[in-house]
Amino acid sequence: MSKSAAPQSEHRTVLLRGGEVHSPADPFATAMVVERGHVAWVGSEGAADAFAGGVDEVIDLEGALVTPAFTDAHVHTTATGLALTGLDLSGARTLAEALGLVREHSAAHPGDKVLLGHGWDASRWPERRRPSRAELDEAAGGRPLYLPRIDVHSAVVTTALLDLVPGVSAMTGYHPDAPLTAAAHHAVRSAAHGAITPAHRAAAQRAALARAASVGIGSVHECAGPDISDEDDFTSLLALAGAEPGPRVVGYWAEQVAGAKDAQRIRELGAIGAAGDLFVDGSLGSHTACLHAPYDDAPHTGAAHLDTAAVAAHVAACTEAGLQAGFHAIGDAALTAVVDGVRDAADMIGLARVRAARHRVEHAEMLTPETIAAMAEFGLTASVQPAFDAAWGGDSGMYAQRLGVERARTLNPYAALLRAGVPLAFGSDSPVTPLDPWGAVRAAAFHRTPEHRISARAAFTAHTRGGWRAVGRDDAGVLVPGAPADYAVWRTEELVVQAPDDRVARWSTDPRSGTPGLPDLSPGAELPICLRTVVFGQIVFERPSE
Repeated sequence: MSKSAAPQSEHRTVLLRGGEVHSPADPFATAMVVERGHVAWVGSEGAADAFAGGVDEVIDLEGALVTPAFTDAHVHTTATGLALTGLDLSGARTLAEALGLVREHSAAHPGDKVLLGHGWDASRWPERRRPSRAELDEAAGGRPLYLPRIDVHSAVVTTALLDLVPGVSAMTGYHPDAPLTAAAHHAVRSAAHGAITPAHRAAAQRAALARAASVGIGSVHECAGPDISDEDDFTSLLALAGAEPGPRVVGYWAEQVAGAKDAQRIRELGAIGAAGDLFVDGSLGSHTACLHAPYDDAPHTGAAHLDTAAVAAHVAACTEAGLQAGFHAIGDAALTAVVDGVRDAADMIGLARVRAARHRVEHAEMLTPETIAAMAEFGLTASVQPAFDAAWGGDSGMYAQRLGVERARTLNPYAALLRAGVPLAFGSDSPVTPLDPWGAVRAAAFHRTPEHRISARAAFTAHTRGGWRAVGRDDAGVLVPGAPADYAVWRTEELVVQAPDDRVARWSTDPRSGTPGLPDLSPGAELPICLRTVVFGQIVFERPSE
């Protein structure tokens, strides 16, 4: 991109031209004017001449694509930053390689009180087993080490870390030489994170937000809570995001609300909802998602943290207080508890009020036709992560190992959700899966189970406008006059329009479609490269000249 202008000033008027602008206001738009942090106009190159003399800056897009900035609707920001700047085991191909990375990290950080890591996944290793405590004690040199599984619902730790948590062996979820879950996991996580200094935490938060901006993300929904992080982490993140240029951060605090006093406390923390990871169950990878029938590879049905009555009480109290409610629910039994609880709340306070509140369900993986219909009836947003299917779906993936092939094929039914009218908002659950919005759009369009695939256009909408709608904003996430100027500029190949029917060519470049084009997201095609990310008219990322 080239530009001609006076030095950058706050809320200057900018004309972008000579590219492709993805806008429903004009499917052939090549130019856009931004004024006072909002989109002022989109249109054709010829009409752009009329604006060129009256703006502060003219940017020649040189054929680049401009889209709304992405919204990642489920992020754990500090944990993401710690993974980016510290010990990340998500790329380890074997158990031996993972232990080698632990040894290297321990040697490189002799002054850390507690070693922190993330991302191991034994289901991907040929050994098919987790590291033992003895192996970790040796690799960490006898130091405290906290290593959550990639889904962050269980963790392996060293003896030295357990020694920092009095009474841990009597807590629910403690196992002498198996991953810790439930209360034992929360206790060791609290001890580990308590060793993080404010400066270390702020550096991690900045690293995560910088990575988000570099991949075209303009907003993140921080899903925090007392079982995930702590109040200082949450409030410091919101303060940092408010003080420094970067993606917007919308905060959720996952704590049960019983009345107006609880709701007021949630607001005082800076959260817009008592939602996000308010756990109804756990995860499939850790065998803690709550199922109606036992796991295929374990003789139990997982863990239930909230029942129907608790869900109903929370939804009713939040609705009465004008606060968004939401839950983490993955297993089919957990999702039944959620929809039954929301139904009971609607019976108590009225369906219209429940629908208007736009409550959320995070992950919503093991859905049935009945729970999908209920989500549509109650206006629940499905905040989902397509990268989960890409990582663990398919007939030989982790889901099939846990559930068997037939049950695994029912997971993440995005097409059925859209047909029923359930609003979708896409996210990553980072650091569980990476901040990679185009990858998520591709994963939804090319779901491992073909009947669950949705169009690239619908997936793109779920990752842009869907995230804004999930927080109650219908006026954003799209480049039309009056919308916030949150956008990204991309280097990409020719734009195409995905055909709606498999009986014809799936991709088309025919402009007569009258539909804004998108990059070709076919498997193997190169994904777009972010050149610039802008939030409310202000540049928050710019790729260095190459």
